[in-house]
Amino acid sequence: MKPTFFKIVVLLASFCAQVHATGLSSLERFVKNVTTGRAEFTQVVTAPPKDGQAARSKTSSGSFEFSRPNRFKFIYKKPFAQSIVADGQTLWLYDVDLNQVTARQQAKALGATPAALIATAPDLRALQVEYTLTDEPDKDGLQWLAATPKSKDNPLQSVRIGFKADVLAELEMLDSFGQKSVIRFIGFEANAKLSPGSFEFKPPLGADVIRQ
Repeated sequence: MKPTFFKIVVLLASFCAQVHATGLSSLERFVKNVTTGRAEFTQVVTAPPKDGQAARSKTSSGSFEFSRPNRFKFIYKKPFAQSIVADGQTLWLYDVDLNQVTARQQAKALGATPAALIATAPDLRALQVEYTLTDEPDKDGLQWLAATPKSKDNPLQSVRIGFKADVLAELEMLDSFGQKSVIRFIGFEANAKLSPGSFEFKPPLGADVIRQ
C-alpha cells in the first residue's frame, strides 16, 4: 500500500525537525513546554590535579524535581544524605550528618546558577540576561549548548547542557577553581504530576539553622 501524501508530509516534517534540532532550540522548547519534571541523577565531581597528584573524583546520586518558575529540589541519597530545596522564597540546604540547615533568600541565590537554566527560568529571554547561549556540535547522541556567565562574579566558568530529543540528559559545570561537575539525569519525566507539598521544607527539630 502506497503512503498517502499526508503521511509523506508528516514524515518529512518530522525528519526536518530532527535534522535542525540543536542544543539551543532544545533548551528553548524545554523551557517553554516543560513546566514540571523529575528524574533520578548521578553526579561526578572531579577536582583538578594538585601538588603532583592525579585528579580525584567523587560520585553521588539521588533524585531531582522542579516546578517552573521557582521551585526545585535535589535530594542526595548516596554516599551522604543532603537536601537542596527551593520553595519559591527560600533556598534551603540541609546536611543530615551535621544536622545543619542553611537558609538563603532565593531571589539573590539563584539568578545566575545552573538551576535557573534548567528549572527556574520562565523563558529563554530571562536566561540570556545572565548567560551567553551558544550551540555546540552534537556529541554522544546529545544536542549540546554552552552557557557562559556574563557576570564576572559568577563562581562558574562555563556550563554545558545536553538534550536527547528535547529531553534533559546531562549538565556539565566548570567552576573558577577548575573543579568539574557532571550530572546525568536518568528516566526524566516531563510535566510530571508532583505533590502539592513537594517543595515544602521545615528544618528538623534540633537542627542548627544558619540564615544568610
